[in-house]
Amino acid sequence: MANRNETSVSYFILLGLVPVLEQRIVLFMAFLIMYLITLLGNGTIIAVIHLDSHLHTPMYFFLSVLSSVDICFISVTVPNMLKNLFSESKSISFSGCLTQVYFLIFIVGAECFLLAAMAYDRYVAICSPLQYTLVMNPRLCQWLVISAFVGGGLKALLHTLMLLRLSFCGLNIINHFFCDLTGLYKLSCTDTSLNELMIFIEGPFSLMVPFVIIMLSYCRIIVAILKMSSAEGRRKAFSTCSSHLTVVILLYGSIIIMYVRPSSAYSPEKDRVVAVVYTVLTPMLNPFIYSLRNNEMKGALMRILCSLRIVL
Repeated sequence: MANRNETSVSYFILLGLVPVLEQRIVLFMAFLIMYLITLLGNGTIIAVIHLDSHLHTPMYFFLSVLSSVDICFISVTVPNMLKNLFSESKSISFSGCLTQVYFLIFIVGAECFLLAAMAYDRYVAICSPLQYTLVMNPRLCQWLVISAFVGGGLKALLHTLMLLRLSFCGLNIINHFFCDLTGLYKLSCTDTSLNELMIFIEGPFSLMVPFVIIMLSYCRIIVAILKMSSAEGRRKAFSTCSSHLTVVILLYGSIIIMYVRPSSAYSPEKDRVVAVVYTVLTPMLNPFIYSLRNNEMKGALMRILCSLRIVL
């Protein structure tokens, strides 16, 4: 035990994306712009939904929560990555690394359950429109959001506590721009088979249960849409659903590639690319995916801008 304490790791070094100075400058500017666009885009969605009473519906309530989650998601990784691009040490404390892991897992888990809630909302709206107001009442919407955060929090707590049972006895270089489970497992000097087993046991529940809910909801939605007599109604319904499905594909595709695979398939270069997609690009693209094809959102934004112009 004494030897373990003497050689235990107190901090980790994040290698980041590229070592060349010129590339670092380009990456710093690119990721800074993407970060600012994410904050502006998601912040605008939250503000518009809050200020326009026409958008005080369950669908936009869930969308405002998703935008808040996306702001938190990108803020967990990008600010530290920007700092490390020009930092000599590129270090992160052991507790800081665990904190980053916790919030990443928490946010991903919460977003999966939140996307399932949004799919259920669309299912009720399209398949049972007359009962929509009764079923999707404010209390149910709040309960679904709270459940999403509780589910993500429990998932994150489980894996973080499982990390604490591991020993790190010398190697402390993580070939990534943030702390992730796979990279930490590679550095551990103790057996990680139990941790990996826990991912395969817990993963199907926290990832696949929401995914199954989403797929079942959309199977029923597609059947209902095809039965619609109005071409305009079908177009509007498909437009709303396609935006949500695009976000689901981006998030779930990245998560499956990153974590639902054996550690022997670990590839730092490919993982960094995939990680950029789901930690940076997805939160940045979500506002555009949901708003550019949404006439109600664009109309609400124009009304707010016009009212501000009149006031000024």
